[in-house]
Amino acid sequence: MAANVHSRGGEIDLIMRHGTVIVFVEVRYRRSNHFGDAAASVTPRKQHKLLQAARYWLASTSGSFDTVDCRFDVLAFTGNEIEWLTNAFTADF
Repeated sequence: MAANVHSRGGEIDLIMRHGTVIVFVEVRYRRSNHFGDAAASVTPRKQHKLLQAARYWLASTSGSFDTVDCRFDVLAFTGNEIEWLTNAFTADF
């Protein structure tokens, strides 16, 4: 659907559709887990920014968290490990 969507609040790496669900995907990479893995780098502050950007994108398409079924996934690359965290956090965190 979309990639690298920017707004004042932040950026969404990928916006995809899974059936009727809009999926906002954050892609993270860390060369190693020496300072924590890639998934751990999606901090509450980063989650807040993603929520703001998603809210903005939904509003631009005449939607909102109340009217559109959506979820937030994290695609984390740590070294050679790949992890896809489905529904990694929610809009009510």
